[in-house]
Amino acid sequence: QVQLVESGGGLVQPGGSLRLSCVASGTFFRLFIMEWYRQAPGKEREFVASIISGGNTNYLDSVKGRFTISRDNAKNTVYLQMNSLEPEDTGVYYCRQRNTGSWGQGTQVTVSS
Repeated sequence: QVQLVESGGGLVQPGGSLRLSCVASGTFFRLFIMEWYRQAPGKEREFVASIISGGNTNYLDSVKGRFTISRDNAKNTVYLQMNSLEPEDTGVYYCRQRNTGSWGQGTQVTVSS
């Protein structure tokens, strides 16, 4: 089982930015599809962004143009750069490795003035 550890969450004002990181264990990271999900209080967990081994990306419509997913295969790390944050972006953000179905423990993002 792959272990995923997220970091970078916190409290930020509307319009601010955060960068989340997710470090994965294992030796085949570069081959895997990596994803970010989020779960707001009282809501279902939802897909936010994904990146395949070749670098192609996919995003939730509401974050397009504001969020950017990227990866550094040498560091076994996937990032989520979040700009122009809105209160609706508040939630726990989870990293997921699609191929193995592994999840991280989550990192809290709160957007509030």
